[in-house]
Amino acid sequence: MTDSVINETERRREATETSLKQLGSLIYEQIQNREFPWIMMQSRSSDNINYDDELRQFILGDRTVRRHSRNVRNIRPFTQFLWTAWFARELVRLKKTSTLREVYYSARGQRDIEFTGQTESDYTITDLEVALNTPRESMNIYPKDRGAIFGDLNIEYTFPPAYEGRMKNLTDNPDGAPIGRSLTSSKLVDTTADKVIVIEKDAMFSRFVEEKVHEKHNAILIQTEGIPSRSARMVIRRLNKDMGLPIYIFTDGDPWGLHIAMVIISGSAVAAHLRGLTTPDAKWIGVWGTDVLKYKLPTENLTEQDLKRLKEIKDDPRYVDELWQREIDIFLKMGKKAELEAFSALGLTYIVDEYLPEKLESL
Repeated sequence: MTDSVINETERRREATETSLKQLGSLIYEQIQNREFPWIMMQSRSSDNINYDDELRQFILGDRTVRRHSRNVRNIRPFTQFLWTAWFARELVRLKKTSTLREVYYSARGQRDIEFTGQTESDYTITDLEVALNTPRESMNIYPKDRGAIFGDLNIEYTFPPAYEGRMKNLTDNPDGAPIGRSLTSSKLVDTTADKVIVIEKDAMFSRFVEEKVHEKHNAILIQTEGIPSRSARMVIRRLNKDMGLPIYIFTDGDPWGLHIAMVIISGSAVAAHLRGLTTPDAKWIGVWGTDVLKYKLPTENLTEQDLKRLKEIKDDPRYVDELWQREIDIFLKMGKKAELEAFSALGLTYIVDEYLPEKLESL
């Protein structure tokens, strides 16, 4: 592995471990001073989440909250927070990783630490992210692998230690390489691709691979399995920012497809405390309501839930641009929605042979 990769990986690890140590030192000093331990962090309440036009994403405001152990009812959650910080420090120190699920079960073996469920454990991990201004991935805590990537991209593993320095080309597996902890932290070495095509669904991703879209359109293909995981969003952002590749997003033509595209572009309120997850210049290029009409695609009626969601996103500050407003209005007027697979009614490979080239040429 190159010295630059080693240095950057070690720098991130040391910075995270230092932050966790400093948190521990702060608590220790408070106890030494006979104080009830406490920490200060930005509030994650909805009224402290604002949309930043410059960053083009939600961010946390200036309001802070004090988490303390003075009240008896706060002792247990505060103890859970400290245990989670200790567990994260051990992961970083030992160069081990853990899934969110494993953190939850690891706590079950600790007397008086056990969470009532994984939701409570995940919430505590998010509190730790906010307190340290550090994503959980830097603390070696990852969700379950989700999504895949395929194309002529050479990567160099930096983690786990046994794989450091190993090279891999992402055309090796026709099912795509899983976007997990090892791939997310790897070095992106080089590529012949000049674009990235992100696809919402596994079936359509497989169609694109089978029809050699990566060769015909010189592209790296990524499938997100619905709403993209943070790992997938990190990889998409790195391909755009570090390798200069434009990002094009294909989703179903419905409010949930619009949401998937916008999560990639501008993130979500849930992740307002994080940076480095968004790709503001990524483009949603289908399936538009305009496409449903132009190609006379088979449709289904919008449900009441769909209509409610469309009306919500129409007033969402992330969707103010003309394209989004136009397409939302078309969906509302039609009262219809269409899946990516609807193109199969025009021919099994129509989406690859006709629709995709037309879309890319129109950009």
